[in-house]
Amino acid sequence: MKINTALILCAGFGKRLNPLTLKTPKPLLKLKKKAILESCINVIIKLGIQKIFINTFHLKEQIFEFLNINSFPVEIKIIEDGDKILNTGGGILNMTNHSKDNDFLIFNPDTLWNETYIDEINKMQNLYFLKKLDNILLVVKRELSFDSNLTGDFELKKDLLKKDDKKNYIYTGCQILNKNLFKKHKIENFPILEIWNELLKINKLNGYESLNKFYHLTNLETFKKLEDL
Repeated sequence: MKINTALILCAGFGKRLNPLTLKTPKPLLKLKKKAILESCINVIIKLGIQKIFINTFHLKEQIFEFLNINSFPVEIKIIEDGDKILNTGGGILNMTNHSKDNDFLIFNPDTLWNETYIDEINKMQNLYFLKKLDNILLVVKRELSFDSNLTGDFELKKDLLKKDDKKNYIYTGCQILNKNLFKKHKIENFPILEIWNELLKINKLNGYESLNKFYHLTNLETFKKLEDL
């Protein structure tokens, strides 16, 4: 089995990167003359996924224009959040409702995705189907983060994520979720953290460890450092 549809979260305001994101949506910020959204899409293509949904809200016209200008060899569909921003959870639920698929590979484009992630994501996907999971998050040890100020989100023990005092692992911005996880939720503004917390309570939030150096557009200071690499 394999995942057919990827979702990319592109609706946020990117306030931590102001003033850059006042005029440019965060996914279209460029590093080495390439929009970070383009790098994310290219990784998805190399994973063999044929359909991509992108949600939009802030400066959405620029996302539409970017996709019109660039010709990608996959089907890409924009799903607008609507009159009000839906946050990560609501945005994901809204996108899944436009598909007949049950399992989705979900990306935050503010991580600098590249080819070194392909093998890890494929192995994460294989584990997901082998163990018949309904969720799995790609996480990385804090020591591998380019931004040393980033705090951890979880602890990882035997493929399960926990919340404890250590929190040595950071969520990379890539996960696989089954749409059944959203049965109790409506399309409204809520963070994906609500779904994760529900799973943590029953000890069923799964993790897969990335061994890649983790580059993430945390804030304006980090962005400027990444420009100098």
